[in-house]
Amino acid sequence: MTLTTIVLFVLLLYVLQLFLQETSRYGFDLKLILGNRDVLPQASQVAARLERAKNNMLEALPLFLGLALLALAKGAETREVDEGAVLFLFARVVYVPIYAAGIPVLRSLAWLTAMGGMLMMGLSIAGY
Repeated sequence: MTLTTIVLFVLLLYVLQLFLQETSRYGFDLKLILGNRDVLPQASQVAARLERAKNNMLEALPLFLGLALLALAKGAETREVDEGAVLFLFARVVYVPIYAAGIPVLRSLAWLTAMGGMLMMGLSIAGY
């Protein structure tokens, strides 16, 4: 899998998280989804968790994209960069349902694994 493909999958995951977060709050009520959303319905526990998971992705996404773009711009798309990016992607995929289910220790391990993937990318780009 190329780094470009991995980046596209990470962006797809982000869009999926946006969709999950919105539909978990509004259900599939098109009137609410298509409306102005001036009055937000009370978020369920799962909806609140999905919103926090989405917000966490908003924090991680610029770092990941910065590393990926740096690797592509420098021509430093090494095996380690690709493996770190795949590790980030899979850890973030696992992170969402774990967070939604409210499993605290596994959630933290998935988050750390994703951060480890970005560390692998950064170290490889830096030549270590």
